[in-house]
Amino acid sequence: MSPHLEVSGLIHHYGGAQSLRGVSFALNQGECLALLGRNGAGKTTLLRCLTGVYAATSGAIKLDGQEMGAWPSHMRSRAGVGYVPQGREIFSDLTVGENLQIAAKAHGLKGTEAEREVVQLFPVLGEMRGRRGGDLSGGQQQQLAIGRALMGRPKLLILDEPTEGVQPNVVKQIEHAIASLKGRISILLVEQYYDFARTLADRYVVLERGAVAASGLGADMERDGVNRFLSI
Repeated sequence: MSPHLEVSGLIHHYGGAQSLRGVSFALNQGECLALLGRNGAGKTTLLRCLTGVYAATSGAIKLDGQEMGAWPSHMRSRAGVGYVPQGREIFSDLTVGENLQIAAKAHGLKGTEAEREVVQLFPVLGEMRGRRGGDLSGGQQQQLAIGRALMGRPKLLILDEPTEGVQPNVVKQIEHAIASLKGRISILLVEQYYDFARTLADRYVVLERGAVAASGLGADMERDGVNRFLSI
C-alpha cells in the first residue's frame, strides 16, 4: 500500500537558522499518526510547510503520490487537506452555522449532509447553531474548528494541539470523535498531551530540534519511552 501522505527529507530555514532538518515520515490511508515533541521542536513549522503557509527549503511532500510542495494553500485544501490550527481561528462574529457553511461553500459544497455528520460528532454544535462563535467556551470553539475542517470532506485531517486549553470532559468528546474518524480519513495529530496521543495513535513520530528523533507503533509508545521526549 502506497502512503497517503509522504514527507521526504524536508528542510526549512528561517533566514540563517535551520528549523527542519531532513524530516521524513509516511502516513497511510485511514491511520492516525501522532507527531510529538517539546515546544520548539519544529512541529508547527512542519505543519505550516505541509499546508503551504511556509515554503520548504528542500525536500518532497506527496499526497497520494502527487508532489504538492509547490502548491498554494487553497490548492492543498481543495485536494483534500483539512487543517485545524493551534488557536482554532474560528470566525468569532459569525454563528456556529455560518462558520460551518462558509467552509462548505469554500469547497463548492452545499454542506447539508456534511453539517449533519458534524453535528452527530459534536451535538453541542447543533444545539448552538445560532450562537456567535466568539460566545462559545474554549472547548466548544475547538469542536467548531474541527467541525469546520470536516465540512470540506477532507481526505487528510491535520490537527495542531486540539486539547490545548480544553476542559477534560470535552477532551474526551474530541478523543471519541477522532477515534470514530479513523479508518475513514487519515489523521495527522500534533499533540503534547501524551495519554491523548497514545490512545489515538496507530503510529508516532517524535521531533527534536527539527529532526526525527524516534518513530514507531502507537501501541509501543510506552515500551519505547516516548514520554521522555515530552518531559521538561
